[in-house]
Amino acid sequence: MPVLTEQPSMGDVLKYEVNPNYTREVITLLQGQPYPVGSVLGKITASGKYKLATSGGSDGAQTATAVLLYAVDATLADAVGIVVARGPSIVSRAGLAYDATVDDGAKITTKIGQLAAVGIIARDGV
Repeated sequence: MPVLTEQPSMGDVLKYEVNPNYTREVITLLQGQPYPVGSVLGKITASGKYKLATSGGSDGAQTATAVLLYAVDATLADAVGIVVARGPSIVSRAGLAYDATVDDGAKITTKIGQLAAVGIIARDGV
């Protein structure tokens, strides 16, 4: 019997939100890559677009401010996505996806702290 593999979904990331009309936003993702469910995003100050939150830089995207709820392919052009942008909300720590520059425990902890500052709490085992 073949083994079926299901892609991650919003339910693997978002565990609680007080009210979707309050916590969610429709945003524009910067062209250049596919964004998986659970992408930890930062907002570029100059353009207002979002990209994966980096561990360095000075364009504004170094601060994590949102978590992507549905996979979006922005490989060829800017694309629209839905994010949880504020709390109170809880996300699964295991469901989060980071930029390649966020490559160790200290950097991940920093990103989780930045999300907590906007009310998005990342928890283990939820």
